[in-house]
Amino acid sequence: MSAREPEPLERFSTLLSRAEGEIDLARACLQIAEDVYPGLDVDGYLGEIERFDKRLRARLAPDAAVEDRVIALNEFLFGDLGFCGNADNYYDPRNSYLNEVLDRRAGIPLTLSVLYMEFGWRIELPLAGVSFPGHFLVRLPMRGGTLVLDPFAGGVPQSGDELRERLKRVLPVTELPLEQFLEPASKRQILARLLRNLKGIYREKDNSERLLQVLNRMIIVAPEAAGERRDRGYVYQRLECWRPALQDLTEYLEREPDAADVHEVRASVMELSRRCARLN
Repeated sequence: MSAREPEPLERFSTLLSRAEGEIDLARACLQIAEDVYPGLDVDGYLGEIERFDKRLRARLAPDAAVEDRVIALNEFLFGDLGFCGNADNYYDPRNSYLNEVLDRRAGIPLTLSVLYMEFGWRIELPLAGVSFPGHFLVRLPMRGGTLVLDPFAGGVPQSGDELRERLKRVLPVTELPLEQFLEPASKRQILARLLRNLKGIYREKDNSERLLQVLNRMIIVAPEAAGERRDRGYVYQRLECWRPALQDLTEYLEREPDAADVHEVRASVMELSRRCARLN
C-alpha cells in the first residue's frame, strides 16, 4: 500500500517548519498558488527558474564583480525575459501568484523581488528583501554601504532622497532614521506580506472562500498573530461553519483578553455557542 500524498496545507506547514535558511522561498510562494491552481506543477516552475539561471550564469565570468553581476541580472530579467511591474492592473490577484508572474512576465514589487532574489542568490549575490512601507524592495550589501534596488522598476538603484520621498507618500511626517525601514525581511515575513496582499484583495472582492484559504496559510506562517485567527473565525462565521468559527474566536479571546474589540468578539462567541448547541 502506497503512502498517502500530503495535502497542500501539510506540505506548506512542513516547509515552514524548517529553519530560516532552509526555507525554499520560491517553492513556498508556488505552494500558496496551489489554493487557486489545484494540481499546480510546482516542481515544473522551479525547473523553469533553474533553466533561466543556467542562461544567466552562461553570460557571467567566474570572477565577475558584484556590480557586473547586478547589471547582468537586470539585463537578463528585465531585458531578455521581459519581466516588468504590472502598474495598470496592480491589484489583479494574479500578480501575487508566482506561477502567473512567471507565465505573464508581470507582477507587483513583492513577487518581482522574490524572483530577483531567487536569481540573485544563484549568482552569489547576497540579496535580502526589504519590507519598505508601501513598496517592497531588495537590498545588497556593498563595500562602504548598502545598495537598495527596485525590481518593480527594472532593478533601478534607489538613492536616499528617493527612499525618503517614498516614505513621505506613505507615512506621516517622521523623524525616524531611514535605516530603520531598510532592515532585511525574513522569508516568513516575505510570505506574510504576500498573504496580506491577497487577504486585502479577497476582502475587497468579498470572496470568503479565497479569504479562508489565505488565512489558513497565514496562520501557518505567523501562528503567533492572534488577529489572523480572529479574522479567520469571522470568515468561518460568514460561511456558516459555526464550530470552527467558535474555536477561532474563543482562542482569540484567550490570547488577547484585553483587546479593544473584546466585547464585539464575545458577542459573536455567545451567538456561535447558541448555534453550536442547536447542532447537537
